[in-house]
Amino acid sequence: MKLIPSRQTLLLPPQIESVRQRLERWRRNRKQRSPIPEELWASAAVLARNYGLAKTARALRLDYYSLKERIEAGDRQGSREMTARPAFVELVPQPATAVSECTMELEDSSGARMRIHLKGAAVPNLTDLSNSFWRIGR
Repeated sequence: MKLIPSRQTLLLPPQIESVRQRLERWRRNRKQRSPIPEELWASAAVLARNYGLAKTARALRLDYYSLKERIEAGDRQGSREMTARPAFVELVPQPATAVSECTMELEDSSGARMRIHLKGAAVPNLTDLSNSFWRIGR
């Protein structure tokens, strides 16, 4: 049996026509009362988002409400996936609100002293600085 394209199918966008042909092929070759494969439902849902639910359901001879449920389920799942795995995260630097300040006084047994007053965000390595002080004094 060969299907003759109707006037309506000649006016369909190529994407809808491609899925319509796949569905027709599946309908001809399917076993009695078998459900439509998920891959065909997924393709139909994408088309319905792009071309409209009613137009897609009519062109593909699918139940309007079943297709609508598939679209809504996909939207819910897609929003969960988006919140679960972001593709890009922007890190915005926070402005410095408080300036840190520190004073450190060192004195060795011989009476040598060193006073360090630090102010601002950049803090040098205090361990290395104090070690060099102790080495100089000896």
